[in-house]
Amino acid sequence: MKILAEMFSIAPGNKDHHPAIRCAVGVFVPLITLVLLGRLDLAIFASFGAFTGIYGRGELHGTRFALQLRAGLLMLLVILLASLAALMGSAWGLDGGTTTWLLVLATTLLAGACSVAVSWWRLRPAGSLFHIFAFAAIASIPNQPPLWQGMLVAVLTTAFCLLIGFSSRLLASHRTPWARPRPLRRTRDERRAVWLEGSGYLVAAGLAGTLATWAGLWLGFGHNYWAMVAAVVPLVGHTTRHRVRRGVQRIIGTVLGLVVLAGILLLGLEPWQTVLVMALCQFGAEMFIIRQYLLAQLFVTPLALVSTLLVVPASPAILLRDRIIETVIGAAVGIAVVLAPTLWRRARLLKHRV
Repeated sequence: MKILAEMFSIAPGNKDHHPAIRCAVGVFVPLITLVLLGRLDLAIFASFGAFTGIYGRGELHGTRFALQLRAGLLMLLVILLASLAALMGSAWGLDGGTTTWLLVLATTLLAGACSVAVSWWRLRPAGSLFHIFAFAAIASIPNQPPLWQGMLVAVLTTAFCLLIGFSSRLLASHRTPWARPRPLRRTRDERRAVWLEGSGYLVAAGLAGTLATWAGLWLGFGHNYWAMVAAVVPLVGHTTRHRVRRGVQRIIGTVLGLVVLAGILLLGLEPWQTVLVMALCQFGAEMFIIRQYLLAQLFVTPLALVSTLLVVPASPAILLRDRIIETVIGAAVGIAVVLAPTLWRRARLLKHRV
């Protein structure tokens, strides 16, 4: 009963509407601009550039700017690498199967590398979930727009989110000190923990991507990177119980989020209305992502899939199917990776006792 209570309990709010509004505006303005310009093919670059605003949500203005700048530059690097990977794949004329496996390998390596970078800079949210999603999603786009256009949109969106991050300094009542964060000093144990965490992301993402690709080839579904994203969700947390709970919440929340998405799709929205829904979902996700992860998935799931449909139209039924299957595969892998060290230690203790 205690586990169930923890699964569905919600923490008290802490001015969550402030970062939620910032993130919603950071998504809405660039996307509605692209709608008005008739360039929805560039929407995915704006969507991932807007992830800059997610970082440093509760920090003072100076610290928030420094953290968001680091996060934004890292995301821009990921977007650039993803675009180059897609262009190279097209130039080399690789077949679909080879491209898929190379993408899994590249995304796996990026998962580990970005996890190390995020931990080294002590960015929050922790982990490389957003970077996995951005790299694999952009690299998977069949018809890439010109590189300079995609990067320009990503850079402008990142800069806009940085401006939003310290815009409240215009109000004396919301102004906080503009001080640079102190240089980080890490102990030997902390440095070791950073590399161990990166290894966990490498294993979880790689294993989930491999299993999802095999299953997809056998059963006929795609979007294997959704499994890789779901696999790293349980890796964030201070205790094993908390990490396992996040994995289970991811599955339950995704199922419920797909119900919400089905209702949205039945409305037959215009592009500008779709962008408005995305902004509202971003607001809802930031309102609850820290307080109740399961509830946040009711907003995260429609946000992810609606943004996918906005750029690459596809059958909604296929997307719904792929999302739940990939999420179950990924979350199960992530939970297994979290439990593996504990089970290994217990097995060794039993062996010594015998």
